[in-house]
Amino acid sequence: MNDSQLVAMDATSIASAIQNKQVTCKAAVSAYIAHILNVNPNINAMVEDRFDAAIYEANELDQMLARGEVKGPLHGVPISVKESLHVAEMKTTGGLEHRQDLISRVDAEVVGRLKKAGAIILGKTNTPALCFCQETENKLYGRTNNPWDTNRTAGGSSGGEGALLAVGGAAAGIGSDIGGSIRFPAHFNGIVGFKPGMFTISNDGHFPAVIHALQARMLTIGPMGKSVQDMRLFYQILSGISLDPKPLNRFRIEVLPSTIDYPLSEKTKLILNQVELFLEKTFSTKQSIPPYFRDSALIWQEIMSMEGSKLIEQEAYNNDRSSVYTSFFKEKLTQRTKVHPYLSWAIMGAKMFRPSRKRIREVESIIEQGDELLKTYLKNRLLIFPVYHSGALRHGQVFKEIFSIRKTFLQYMPYAAYANVWGLPALTIPVGTDENNMPISIQIMSSTGNEDAIFRLGRLIEKKFRGYVLYTTETAQQSFM
Repeated sequence: MNDSQLVAMDATSIASAIQNKQVTCKAAVSAYIAHILNVNPNINAMVEDRFDAAIYEANELDQMLARGEVKGPLHGVPISVKESLHVAEMKTTGGLEHRQDLISRVDAEVVGRLKKAGAIILGKTNTPALCFCQETENKLYGRTNNPWDTNRTAGGSSGGEGALLAVGGAAAGIGSDIGGSIRFPAHFNGIVGFKPGMFTISNDGHFPAVIHALQARMLTIGPMGKSVQDMRLFYQILSGISLDPKPLNRFRIEVLPSTIDYPLSEKTKLILNQVELFLEKTFSTKQSIPPYFRDSALIWQEIMSMEGSKLIEQEAYNNDRSSVYTSFFKEKLTQRTKVHPYLSWAIMGAKMFRPSRKRIREVESIIEQGDELLKTYLKNRLLIFPVYHSGALRHGQVFKEIFSIRKTFLQYMPYAAYANVWGLPALTIPVGTDENNMPISIQIMSSTGNEDAIFRLGRLIEKKFRGYVLYTTETAQQSFM
């Protein structure tokens, strides 16, 4: 088994190959390290590595295997981790210069679970400053590029994971999602990603943390990778949940209409229609707009703006005497401040859109009613949405669309915000490419407890449509033909 074969394999396949002694843990880890050293300079996805430690751990796991011992289902599998998650003996900076010397002493709970399952962590991947943007760029580590077109965004906030996995820099990875932060990078980079349902996976050890209960229900940590089968495996490892069988013939599949009066590229509309045509041959399907769809983007923004993002501002300007306003305009003039203007502008927006106490009570009431309604509505339904209105845009464009003072997030965020506001599990699968040869994905959602059905449908769509395609110069050229 050569190195190029290894970097194309998903985590499940590598785990099987290691346990069947077709490849050693050290050979697998070494292949990925060599590959990262080759591809990362062009995309700037991995920002801190632990290659020496990974090789040491691989040798130990090989010795275990020689004794007939298997540590867990990910024995010897090389993975990557989003920078926002604590890994012992590694930095957790949030992309802030004043945190660049802070070393974590303990693992985030999810990292500990992956290590216990036998995974080997190769390194940590880039995020926007404090994960507060859907594009990955910060003052400490710089910008991450989309490998399919380095002039385009990798998405965020798990953009480093998305870009690294697109080029095969790890067998799988782990990100977090409070506003599409797993799904945007999965969609833009052409990988598979899973945002779990609320409160199914521990957020302990994620930086920044959230305190408000409504924000806590929107933030989830989840897997990213090359296959639906990996998302299923990782979800069970991270959550400790054994999935109840949910045959698809029990479910109605509802596709968001491509004619909906929200932005949607012609190619995205075409692909949505193709997915529906494929599914209606076997399943009960229809086009439908689910309850609260039109309200979700506003509710998402109001929840994100509660307290005017006070804790985020305090962390960003911890060692800086300037205010957010001073910093933003100084950066525009000199490009010499310590806080990225994306973060400054987002904090200013949170102040402007901060809901009143009365509105917060209204939102809490809507959430309570919506949870009850959707619990029944989604009991035997699977929803299919786009992730964004187009494939990856040029750097800076997604930020302008979502963080405009004109509230254009109301047009661009509903597809992603819906799963966050209502705490739904959402699986993102690449299904095609747009007119610029950039990947396009759809997401499958339902209520917590229906994950098995989500993964089953995901496997069918993955096999029929694009699925994960490893980025190489050759695959990039072929998809133009």
